Amino acid sequence: MAEVSGAERDGGTRLKMCLAASGGGHLRQILDLESVWKEHDYFFVTEDTALGRSLAEKHPVELVEHYALGQAKLGHPLHMLRGAWHNLRQSLAIIRRHKPDVVISTGAGAVFFTSLLAKLHGAKFVHIESFARFDHPSAFGKMVKRFATVTIVQSPALKQHWPDAELFDPFRMIDAPRPPKQPLTFATVGATLPFPRLVQAVLDLKRAGGLPGRLILQYGDQALADPGLPDVEIRPTIPFDDLQLLLRDADVVICHGGTGSLITALRAGCRVVAFPRRHDLSEHYDDHQEEISQTFADRGLLQVVRDERQLGAAVDAAKAQEPRMATTDHTALAARLRELLAQWGAKR
Repeated sequence: MAEVSGAERDGGTRLKMCLAASGGGHLRQILDLESVWKEHDYFFVTEDTALGRSLAEKHPVELVEHYALGQAKLGHPLHMLRGAWHNLRQSLAIIRRHKPDVVISTGAGAVFFTSLLAKLHGAKFVHIESFARFDHPSAFGKMVKRFATVTIVQSPALKQHWPDAELFDPFRMIDAPRPPKQPLTFATVGATLPFPRLVQAVLDLKRAGGLPGRLILQYGDQALADPGLPDVEIRPTIPFDDLQLLLRDADVVICHGGTGSLITALRAGCRVVAFPRRHDLSEHYDDHQEEISQTFADRGLLQVVRDERQLGAAVDAAKAQEPRMATTDHTALAARLRELLAQWGAKR
């Protein structure tokens, strides 16, 4: 018996929606649009990360293999091709099983096949270029732009690259008192890639007395022995709900330059030190983390560390500065998405 779509079950008003995003900040941007997708029959497609597994405890989630074009740049083309092949097979099975009416995606590579195959099967495809891209489009964006039904950008500079895209800049300052904090430093490498340089720099600074109080370190996918330091807790992964509680209490956050980590820390009123991964050290597929970290620093929101020897000075500078809170407000974007979904639902 053929599966019935959400639109057919509810007279053309509810749609079967695929929410496709890789781990980390891409997925968190989809979560910020909950007011839109919760009104429909939805499921997530994302990578097998701590955030993805945590999400699966509350929502329908399909996990796919991680792969990215940048893996070839870092000298691992066969690893990339193996991941892409597994991802393609998984994505095809997911689209055949769910038959979505609409795909909303913030990227990146791990959900390319999901987006493409859904479009080939007749779905509408909304591409929201990641908030991490201020000045230049992502590789994912360049690939999907040609077949996206609607393209949305989140910075004026990208609107100049793609004049036919719709612009919704979500960045907002928060004019509110900073919440009370504890003498706690939280350091995180994010959900998708290891980052030994950050981990070692944080532990070295703690040993040198530069991080008084408690330290909680999320170190990701790498081998790390217990450092044997007082007031130090190390964890490979942290569920998203637990992460929110940590950010509520943390005075200082030292994190990689991913938008998800930066925005959630700024929203919680933390003093933020961004430690972006560097492409020249083979820590990431490109230098977009440096781009976004510097953009935030230029707005007076955080300190940036490019060299691990600068970490102590950056932490001191962050503590000497009055923290400024910021967030992303997707109210206008959510309203536009509801308008599009209503139009497409009425035509089902």
